Amino acid sequence: MKLNSKYMMWVVVGLGAALLACQEPYHQKEEQYYFIAANINLPYWQEAQAGLLDAAKEMGVKAEMDGPTSLSPQEELDSFQKAVALHPAGILVSVSKANLFKSAIDAAVQQGIPVICIDADAPDSKRILFVGTDNFRAGQEIAKRMASLLKNQGQLLLITIPGQLNLDDRIRGVYDGLQKYPGIKITQTVDDKGDARNAYDAVSGLLAKKTKIDGILCLEASGGAGAADALHRTDMTGKIPIVSFDKDPDTLNWVDRGGINATVAQKPYIMAYYGLKFADDLHHNAVHEFKDWRNAPAPPMPAWVDTGTAIIDKSNLAAFREALAAHPKPL
Repeated sequence: MKLNSKYMMWVVVGLGAALLACQEPYHQKEEQYYFIAANINLPYWQEAQAGLLDAAKEMGVKAEMDGPTSLSPQEELDSFQKAVALHPAGILVSVSKANLFKSAIDAAVQQGIPVICIDADAPDSKRILFVGTDNFRAGQEIAKRMASLLKNQGQLLLITIPGQLNLDDRIRGVYDGLQKYPGIKITQTVDDKGDARNAYDAVSGLLAKKTKIDGILCLEASGGAGAADALHRTDMTGKIPIVSFDKDPDTLNWVDRGGINATVAQKPYIMAYYGLKFADDLHHNAVHEFKDWRNAPAPPMPAWVDTGTAIIDKSNLAAFREALAAHPKPL
């Protein structure tokens, strides 16, 4: 007896559905990832959180950002160790002090937890890869922009956080970049500890002493806004050029108002978005060069993914603001 072809089609569809139902889902319900950031109150990390949550939603996994609410390497390390104790599917971390985190990262990887450094690296640790900015090149770029503004002549104030690896790389890049402009010298350096108020106080104090400042370079996210505010309070907006880092709302507002001439923007959204995808691939051993990354002779991932930078000034400010507004707000 011949079976009806339509009946046969439904039999095949039914068998296929049954087989799919028997397959184990790729992502498990308990699959959890953590991103440990240096200061979760900063807009920079809130932008990264948006990338993290977007990627998690697409993949159907759980992801959470944690860390201190001010710059505190020890508190950040405590958050990292709490995440390790939960034995998650993977951890992303921005390392505020590389030597402080090395043993904790090594221990996590030894337990089989993939650890990926985001934005700030711990290159001597056993982390699997780094996703972030080529900070040496970014330092060269910020020096080049300032040299153009100063017409290759002047004394600079440098605002940074000494001892943080990614910022120290930027400092090296700045000094390297300035070698092409012997008429420009860095004569003052300020540690603002990642707080705009400290940058404001330092710049205000130097202005009160009538210290010669021809230009201000800010190598972390908060210093530019603090420096611009200090100049504004003394009716000097636009009289001393400022080139800053990152694109938090205060920085972009000062670019709009003419208080900051340009800012070197990183891509924290992209860092977190792809960082989570890399961690997920590691957890599932998705790259089949070796059977298991945990005992492979070499990591099955690129050692370093450079997410690049962009210069923001008044000419392209609107486009960057529009992109930021489109990101989902942090939970």
